[in-house]
Amino acid sequence: MNFKNLIFFCALLFSTTVFTQKITCSPKDKEIFSEKIATLKEIDVSNNSFGKTLTNIGKSFLGTPYVAKTLEIGSKETLVVNLQGLDCTTFVENVLALGLMIHQKKDDFETYTSYLEKIRYRDGTLKGYASRLHYFSEWISNNEEKKLIKNVTNEIGGQEIDKQINFMSTHRSLYPYLKDDANYIKIQQSEIKISESPICFLPKNEIVENENLIKTGDIIALTTSINGLDITHTGFAIRKEDGRIHLLHASSKGQVEISELPLADYLQGIKHNTGIIVSRVLQ
Repeated sequence: MNFKNLIFFCALLFSTTVFTQKITCSPKDKEIFSEKIATLKEIDVSNNSFGKTLTNIGKSFLGTPYVAKTLEIGSKETLVVNLQGLDCTTFVENVLALGLMIHQKKDDFETYTSYLEKIRYRDGTLKGYASRLHYFSEWISNNEEKKLIKNVTNEIGGQEIDKQINFMSTHRSLYPYLKDDANYIKIQQSEIKISESPICFLPKNEIVENENLIKTGDIIALTTSINGLDITHTGFAIRKEDGRIHLLHASSKGQVEISELPLADYLQGIKHNTGIIVSRVLQ
């Protein structure tokens, strides 16, 4: 999506978006939700692994435009529902929320937003901007504590490294909400806590030999050598007809897609990538 189209998209979104005390959602997004639920209810989950169900849901978003910073709306943090444009993290969050709904045989909007809040925010509760799980390594660990996922990287050959996480606080001007000193201090505190735990990742040159241990539907997070940052991208593993693991993701190149190259080869073209973290969704 080019800059002109992004401006148009944002203008359209703001012209129709409904702001409540806690949820920001447009009528169009509610319509898309209803249509998607109606379609997804036809999935026979009894014959599918949960991972297969998740990738089926993910594929229902193929072609959806990539749009960055869709959660940075309004003057205070709300639960943003946006199914018209997705970034890599909101793609994973929405697929996971819908997957949990399908397996729980739920189809109402309130259940969907409750799952979305549970996934997106620390300990499952929206308590302002700093409660959002901005760093994806914390997103993984916190959702593991909620027993929604399990980090299996160590089980498939991962190795640990210590890294100081402070990208947001050292790039304060990039984050409008950090103009508020209270938000800034809380983010700094989160960064200190995140930095206390090592990052376990599978180096990219070891992915091929361990690829058979990655399952369709696993959440793949791309680790980085960029100072102060843990993860730059995420998506779902999907095993294609070639027998290789590919990446189902909201690509910053334009839309939700499945990588043409296998994951191990795809990563070779990503500057600063060091490897992956693999998390398995629990039923």
